[in-house]
Amino acid sequence: MIETQGLRKAFGKQVVLDGLDLTVAEGMIFALLGPNGAGKTTTVQILSTLIRADGGTARVAGYDVARQPDAVRKVIGVTGQFSAVDNMLTGEENLLLMADLHHLSRREGRKLAADLLDRFELTDAAKKTPVQYSGGMRRRLDLAMTLVGNPRLIFLDEPTTGLDPRSRQTMWQIIRDLVARGVTIFLTTQYLDEADQLAHRIAVLDQGKLVAEGTPDDLKRRIPGGHVRLQFADERSLGLAASTLGVGAGTGARDDEALTLRVPTDGSVQSVKAILDRLDYGASADTAVEDAGVTVHIPDLDDVFFALTGHINMQNDTQNGSQPAKQKGAVR
Repeated sequence: MIETQGLRKAFGKQVVLDGLDLTVAEGMIFALLGPNGAGKTTTVQILSTLIRADGGTARVAGYDVARQPDAVRKVIGVTGQFSAVDNMLTGEENLLLMADLHHLSRREGRKLAADLLDRFELTDAAKKTPVQYSGGMRRRLDLAMTLVGNPRLIFLDEPTTGLDPRSRQTMWQIIRDLVARGVTIFLTTQYLDEADQLAHRIAVLDQGKLVAEGTPDDLKRRIPGGHVRLQFADERSLGLAASTLGVGAGTGARDDEALTLRVPTDGSVQSVKAILDRLDYGASADTAVEDAGVTVHIPDLDDVFFALTGHINMQNDTQNGSQPAKQKGAVR
């Protein structure tokens, strides 16, 4: 659905994209992550024909974005983090306006608007203006308007920014339903858990370059740090387990004060089972280690992002007049 080769873009002396190669298969959710200024929005703007690249090539649904922009626009939809709905029109009127712009007949437009209002749970608010909508309702209406054109590919630029947890979950399900219907989703998001939940593949941009690409699990496996944390009831059990597993005193893997051991693992069931089998719970009272608590930790996308870009993930709180606050699970 999307293929770029050597895509380049600079604004003055600042290089924003530096030879970007991407391939996005049809019918998948592809997430593009990166710190602020990495080139995510620029990539979306080029692929959606809003701006032109300085070099390289990009094709969407087989069409060259530079030479065939009109053909590209017919197969895509774009929904940004800022709603494009008209506040002077009702929800239904916004959809009917989009139907008119797509040259649908009055009958077709009304039927499609009714279907979309029902599908996005907006029927009760159809006669209300968007200023009366919640943030989640506005975002759903915005996406519904995008679907009037029956796009094969939708660019979602931070679609859940500012939404409450329930509205985020609703939007996630809508995105999954779209993909189940055959739509391809190109997602940029500031929330790493969102990419983890939704994306089939993830690409990480840093300073205009692609630094990693793969499934969420693939990316996590690249980062060391997976381990099983064992919590013991007393010093005797801790000592027996440490001896059995070869964890020496004074190492970072053993905490005598907390009565815990940290044993490296890839997080798989087989790996965890092997560690527990070595503790030999069925052995004699002299060697058995009983009542150990077990916690499995595998690197998450926060760990991946930090390892690949060197940036701490932060939610940008400057909109509220404060300095950006460190918050796990968010990145611009």
